Amino acid sequence: MQRSLLAHFLDDLDCRAPGAINRRRFLATVGGSAAAAVAMLPAYRHALAARRRAESEAGGAIRVESIEAHEIQPRYNKWIHHELQHFYGPSKRYVYEVKTNTGLVGLGESGSLESEGVRKGYIGTNPFDHVGDMTSLGLGTAMYDLMGQAAGVPVHRLIGQRQRRWIKVGSWTVSADPTHMAEAVRQYSRRGYTWLKYHLSPFENVFDQLEAMQKVAPPGFKVQFDVTMGGTDNHTPDLLIRMARYPICGAFEDPKLEKDIDAYKELRNRVRVPILYHHSPLGATFEVVRRAADGYMLGHAKIGTAIRKAGLFGELDLPFMLQNVGGEITRTMTSHMHAAFKTATWHTHCDAETWRDDVVTKRIDPINGLIPVPEKPGLGVSIDREQLERLKKQKLPKQAKWIIKTTYKNGTRMYNIANPDESIFMVRPDRRKLLPFSYDAPLSSEWWDDDGSKRYREMFERITKQGVVLVKPGARD
Repeated sequence: MQRSLLAHFLDDLDCRAPGAINRRRFLATVGGSAAAAVAMLPAYRHALAARRRAESEAGGAIRVESIEAHEIQPRYNKWIHHELQHFYGPSKRYVYEVKTNTGLVGLGESGSLESEGVRKGYIGTNPFDHVGDMTSLGLGTAMYDLMGQAAGVPVHRLIGQRQRRWIKVGSWTVSADPTHMAEAVRQYSRRGYTWLKYHLSPFENVFDQLEAMQKVAPPGFKVQFDVTMGGTDNHTPDLLIRMARYPICGAFEDPKLEKDIDAYKELRNRVRVPILYHHSPLGATFEVVRRAADGYMLGHAKIGTAIRKAGLFGELDLPFMLQNVGGEITRTMTSHMHAAFKTATWHTHCDAETWRDDVVTKRIDPINGLIPVPEKPGLGVSIDREQLERLKKQKLPKQAKWIIKTTYKNGTRMYNIANPDESIFMVRPDRRKLLPFSYDAPLSSEWWDDDGSKRYREMFERITKQGVVLVKPGARD
């Protein structure tokens, strides 16, 4: 049945006018796989129908004439600025405005600028040539925005049948002292979020954080703990079982090394809280069929890849989420995809909630953890030109390296250097091969910025030479 359906659709592709999507292009897009092709049939059917309507109304083919990339530096929200600035330094991303010969303007964005070669590859093409785009998530988003506007339909109609009108969204922060973690729960729950995600860090005791968050969490608020594939000497099943006793504990992401599929299956049997697989070692294929996790995550997947994987997840009836970091443009595109994917029922993460600034005319906070899927043609978002120009001119200060001062309850003190250009150290300090770490060690940390003192300079130099400094209880630094 699937073979005949595929053959019928490929015949339909071949009978189209010159320049339309053809059999060879379609099969190249899906890697020549019949199964992948069947999964993408709805997307191509909807897009072909939309293309016919759009070109009929436009009186001819639509062509991309120019791509303008705007570099912006949005500010973090005030209450979270200190923590994010220290982890990552100032944020930066690129907003794309793609214009066509018919006067349409499509929007997209990405964390880094696509190369000139990639951008030139879109010039002169028809936006509908990029159905199931496998080149650029940011520019692919702009192509879908253009397709939707040209056809007069919202983007999710180009992907498949709508599965839901509202989608779940989560919030995000970084691991810091328990006071900050409690404040994150307060801030986000007030804004309508019901999920919070953060990466565990061995510079803080996770149970101290849990206690603080649980005290202020409203009923139903959950935390997604990203265990970042280990990096500590904890016995993972025991750690997760103890954490799962807290009502606020909602899910564990990447608790073991990505290649250890058997360990994931074992955790599913031992831990009552859902296990999420993000860094899939086999590209979300065999490990999905093995049902190694309760849910799956696709991070910054190209649109075509997301469509193909959504077909697999849908056939196996497995829930998943997209995690595409960016502003409101990115989150809106993700919401359209979640609306069309059968089992995209987990909350999506974007981090748009962390920034004080954005370039769209309207920003949306969730209601009970849900945001509505736009129904206007295309993405359904518009540029605030004044804000865009302001953010292009806004230059934020670079964050210098700083010292993490960690104090153990037995009085031992540990000093490390944190570098915003190497933020992975904050959650995987084992990458420097310094000493064993644990998520539940009896410790707390202070963030020590350069205060101009002789003591700071001497300690910084000492850490630079030794890698890490450990000081006995009662001894002078």
